[in-house]
Amino acid sequence: MRVAALYDVHGMRTPLEAVLADVARADVDAIVFGGDIFCGPLPRETYELVRSDDAQFVRGNCERDTDEWLTERLGAEAVEWARAWPTTLELEGVLYCHATPQSEDPILTEASAPERFEAALRGVDARFVVAGHTHIQFRRDRWVNAGSVGMPYEGAVAAFWAVIGDDVEFRRTEFDVERTIAEVESSTWPSGRREFVEENLRAAPSRREAVEWFESRVSASA
Repeated sequence: MRVAALYDVHGMRTPLEAVLADVARADVDAIVFGGDIFCGPLPRETYELVRSDDAQFVRGNCERDTDEWLTERLGAEAVEWARAWPTTLELEGVLYCHATPQSEDPILTEASAPERFEAALRGVDARFVVAGHTHIQFRRDRWVNAGSVGMPYEGAVAAFWAVIGDDVEFRRTEFDVERTIAEVESSTWPSGRREFVEENLRAAPSRREAVEWFESRVSASA
């Protein structure tokens, strides 16, 4: 079985459209959306895209904790549908979750200490665990981060996802950046539209800076 793992879309319609076009050519048997799908500039448009596909879903922290603006844009029915998604999903020996099998919140990066991966994998006998949450593709043994479709921290302006089968295939999809910038700038998204465009679409956050930032958050909370 080959599964397209699409994580952390964050309400970015145009990148998701481009990825779904690549998925249609990728010879996959299923699509799994791994959480944090709608919280971003175009939540309703993204919702309409994902509802048009025969996909399965895993809840992220954004589906669990929905703010007022997102609730107004999506509507109560869509919010409750997403909030009811399972926190884990198993398909043919592969476990899909948002951050870890235990919670939608923990941070794991390629630089995380081995004991943090051991804690996340404790009691899990899946051949792969596929997660997202930190928006960076990486693999540590059987732990896989599929990357982010809508807000990647990869040093490139593109959409990142994975195909999970007998092995792991990391994928990268180009999309219409200028169209995406126009969509973000014309949205009513209250989370710093101009800053997001400059820092994520006209430039690309680096993996190193993102990993350092995430790991600093873990250290600060320890």
